[in-house]
Amino acid sequence: MKLRLGLVAKKKADDDAIQIFAENLRQLLLAAPLGQKAVLSIDPGFRTGCKVVCLDRQGKLLANENIYPHEPQRKVAEAISIIKRLCETHQVEAIAVGNGTAGRETETFVRSIDFGRAIPVIMVNESGASIYSASDVAREEFPDYDVTVRGSVSIGRRLMDPLAELVKLDPKSIGVGQYQHDVDQNALKSSLDDVVISCVNNVGVEVNTASKQILTYVSGLGPQLAQNIIDYRNQNGAFKSRNELKKVPRMGEKAFEQAAGFLRINNGDNPLDASAVHPESYHIIDKMAKDLKASVADLMKKSDLRKLVDLKSYVTDTIGLPTLQDIIKEIEKPGRDPREKFEAFEFASGIEKPEDLRIGMKLPGIVTNITKFGVFVDVGVHQDGLIHISHLADKYVSDPSEVVKVHQKVEVTVIEVDLARKRIALSMKGNVVTEGPKKAKDKKETEKEVSFEDKLAMLKGKFKN
Repeated sequence: MKLRLGLVAKKKADDDAIQIFAENLRQLLLAAPLGQKAVLSIDPGFRTGCKVVCLDRQGKLLANENIYPHEPQRKVAEAISIIKRLCETHQVEAIAVGNGTAGRETETFVRSIDFGRAIPVIMVNESGASIYSASDVAREEFPDYDVTVRGSVSIGRRLMDPLAELVKLDPKSIGVGQYQHDVDQNALKSSLDDVVISCVNNVGVEVNTASKQILTYVSGLGPQLAQNIIDYRNQNGAFKSRNELKKVPRMGEKAFEQAAGFLRINNGDNPLDASAVHPESYHIIDKMAKDLKASVADLMKKSDLRKLVDLKSYVTDTIGLPTLQDIIKEIEKPGRDPREKFEAFEFASGIEKPEDLRIGMKLPGIVTNITKFGVFVDVGVHQDGLIHISHLADKYVSDPSEVVKVHQKVEVTVIEVDLARKRIALSMKGNVVTEGPKKAKDKKETEKEVSFEDKLAMLKGKFKN
């Protein structure tokens, strides 16, 4: 009996942990993309220097160099000269800086450079970048470059399109989750794969720039078909239409039917190929345009034309009014990205390490992980702080995910700094008490608390019930 109850409890704990991990992963994958911009990306370092790469708007590697702006070399003038030259040569539109070792120091250094024009400098969470750089995927993409170049490229691409880059990693290495190594691994993998597939299909994939990894997650495709699409594209150039996909080896009718609506072709022969409208519905829009004596392109561009469409007249036994309404909404904003608009974020200046923190400070931060007991937040000091669930709001909170999301920007107050144990406690309460004697905790709050060491152990997969 005890064994059965134990197994039931273990399964419930596994299910809860997997659900948290899956939701955190979804939020991270759907983080706002910078978009197609020319990016200079920096993987920071002290003794070994910073690896700098330049990427074009499609994420192609254009150049790479090393700079040594920090101790012990401290070649500041040389580093400034190299960065300014690269930005000018490659018309850089944004600079990405990894948030690992020397990240804040490198960010401060880059911000001090006068480029003669505004170039945003953005810190990027590099969790998993080192794993990617040593992976088979990275070696296949960049066989002639070492791990430092690959890591820098990953940081830059992650800024441009988090989803497209993060699908190359095992989700367990991304840095979100709770004691994921102790749960049922098959159930975890199945759940996380479902999340990735859902996110990829929700956003859609540009066929002419997509990697094999992201194509693999498109419904109806798989590793082999994804590779065949890449091979066909390399041999024949960019796809000009969705119908051309049927020429890809092993792309049968069923696979095409499943995948076509999620694959985008911008600037192709048919403007509808850039939308989420499935090719099997093209004839409906063609008829609408013909009835209005206009082109499909005109119907997509002009709202006054769309207002003239009487949807009820296009209802059939197989196509209902809701479907027609969805089609009209899609062609209003074809290929609209469902992700939020990108907003640049800056950590507080002068706060670069835990020693810079003071109790009572109010700081901007980014949520990096959500657990049952609280939320971890990056405030730019190389050590995430913890907001215990009791400090997430001025009211009682039963589930942290109801208050914040992964990658959300928040304002926090520092309420405790323990340098010896590398512990930073934060609060999102409006009127938090930061000084004076600690208040006695009520029984309910005490029962909810877990030691900080156990919380860290949970995240590392070492916590045992």
